[in-house]
Amino acid sequence: MAGQLNPNILLAVPLAPLAGSAIAGLLGTKFFGNKIGRGASHSATILGVLIAFIISFQTLLAVMDGATYEGTVYTWMTVMGLKLEVGFLVDSLTAMMMCVVTFVSLMVHIYTIGYMRDDEGYNRFFSYISLFTFSMLMLVMSNNFLQLFFGWEAVGLVSYLLIGFWYKRPSAIYANMKAFLVNRVGDFGFILGIGLLLAYAGSLNYGEVFAKRGDLAAVVFPGTDWMMLTVACICLFIGAMGKSAQFPLHVWLPDSMEGPTPISALIHAATMVTAGIFMVARMSPLFELSDTALSFILVIGSITALFMGFLGIIQNDIKRVVAYSTLSQLGYMTVALGASAYSVAVFHLMTHAFFKALLFLGAGAVIIGMHHDQDIRNMGGLRKYMPITWITSLLGSLALIGTPFFSGFYSKDSIIEAVHDTHIWGAGFANFAVLAGVFVTAFYSFRMYFLVFHGEERFGKAHDAHHAHHDAHEDHDDGGHDDHHHGLAPGEKPHEAPLVVTLPLILLAIPSVVIGYLAIGPMLHGDFFRNVIFVGENHGAMKALNEAFHGAAAMGLHGFMTAPFWLALAGVVAAYYCYMVNPRVPAWFYSKFRAVYALLDNKYYMDKINDAVFAKGARVLGGGLSTVGDRTLIDGLVVNGSARVVGWFSAVIRHLQTGYLYHYAFVMIIGVLFFLFYFMPFPSFGK
Repeated sequence: MAGQLNPNILLAVPLAPLAGSAIAGLLGTKFFGNKIGRGASHSATILGVLIAFIISFQTLLAVMDGATYEGTVYTWMTVMGLKLEVGFLVDSLTAMMMCVVTFVSLMVHIYTIGYMRDDEGYNRFFSYISLFTFSMLMLVMSNNFLQLFFGWEAVGLVSYLLIGFWYKRPSAIYANMKAFLVNRVGDFGFILGIGLLLAYAGSLNYGEVFAKRGDLAAVVFPGTDWMMLTVACICLFIGAMGKSAQFPLHVWLPDSMEGPTPISALIHAATMVTAGIFMVARMSPLFELSDTALSFILVIGSITALFMGFLGIIQNDIKRVVAYSTLSQLGYMTVALGASAYSVAVFHLMTHAFFKALLFLGAGAVIIGMHHDQDIRNMGGLRKYMPITWITSLLGSLALIGTPFFSGFYSKDSIIEAVHDTHIWGAGFANFAVLAGVFVTAFYSFRMYFLVFHGEERFGKAHDAHHAHHDAHEDHDDGGHDDHHHGLAPGEKPHEAPLVVTLPLILLAIPSVVIGYLAIGPMLHGDFFRNVIFVGENHGAMKALNEAFHGAAAMGLHGFMTAPFWLALAGVVAAYYCYMVNPRVPAWFYSKFRAVYALLDNKYYMDKINDAVFAKGARVLGGGLSTVGDRTLIDGLVVNGSARVVGWFSAVIRHLQTGYLYHYAFVMIIGVLFFLFYFMPFPSFGK
């Protein structure tokens, strides 16, 4: 059915979750007096997201048959010829993103029924996650920069509400403020980039801006010898660095684990953090014209992919290990963007969404089974108590490390190949980073897997001092969950989570295994992204990938003979040896490399640098402005100074105000004489 999609049906995709969010958020909370109960709240929001998913899936099928839509839904205002609109651009990239966002969101909604069942903010939570889904859909469906920016800011705002969901805990408030402020830094770059494109292209519509790309490429940034398009693209990418947590704007993401686990899966797997990756892919016609911007993206992505992976090795909080893994994988996607392999980046975005959501929700199931103890040093041997969580987590981990035939293998291997075949400056370092990252990813993923599901059972014991300080980040001291202790009591055993928790795990495990095999042909080597993603003639990475591709099965078989497979295998074996066979090895490393451990434990001191330079700098600047600007200049000089001048003047004048009538008469006569003398025409004697 080639042709136009129906805009009214497309409108239902973002509006259905919005309606669900409004029902749960207004009628289900104290705002309007708890008119509806928990059942009605989760039913309304799940129904809204289900409708969005069904329409998104039908849209994807229609798009694969050649249907598209590009048009304005609503004109907000027209200012001096500039149209500010709400509009949709639905092509293969949008349809794929719509399906990923709505499917993962649907799984998270269902899972939340089990995970948050004892939380007093149950209805509020459902309202937030539905609102988040609406925001993300508006972002991916937009056909103009204004709506993109609206969606961009809306996901940032709702993530702030979600990360700080348990708002009585200081750590949650600190984390959501940190996420909000770091994203503001990125968004400042983002809006500058949009402003530059508006100034030189005269439009906010994607199509109209892309149509002028030739003219834009010839413009030099005023006062420099930089190309304007390079500056605009780097500014746009700084926005992506904030949202997609690229170094050095990554610092908010690990702390955002303070929110409940379902939002970790929603924000850090499929939606908010991938917004930056999606945006750069959507802007491929512009980025292709600036090798400098691509090089910048490539280097930032490589640093993130490798160095964030190292941090995952020493984490003991189960959610933080998965969080650092997300950072590292976002680095891989960014590297693919920098190598001009936009479709590979988006392909990895899709495969990663499924297996990372699976890993986060699996971690949440473990946390439920362990009565909200998140320290992996207190686990072990959970395999026999939690079989569904165990097998799905294993499948997710195998997909993450790029095991041949799993979904992660096809996208990750394609990234490594693309980087190998690119000639953009920085490719040498990027090539090393993505290969080394394979070993690191396998090591920390299976360190967590072995410590949680295999080996001796370390739970249900009186924890020694070594474990006493573990991060109880899921600490519901606000009356959230009804457990009054964290971790299992002595003699207590873990238990498998209820069906509403395990069903999403099973449904996410299926695409985590098969989606890469099914999708690599059309998405990377077929016509799926034709006329959507543009790659210039001077960038040959995709061409080289296409020539080397002989089918998904052949690629999977060949995968067993490539360096990434052996590096991943080495990582798994090393993790098994260090944590299952000979636990003295990590202890030896710790004793010998204290400085390295301290560096990793302090997250490269990025937080301390931010506190010392930016936070303290802001405080000093604020203090200076307060002391010098506010107190001295404004209060002291302008306000109090003017009062003092008036006071002094009036004190002097007061001596003239005697109250005697003859004094006033005398002054009046003197005044009249002065005016007569001043204005009287005197005769000129010079003539």
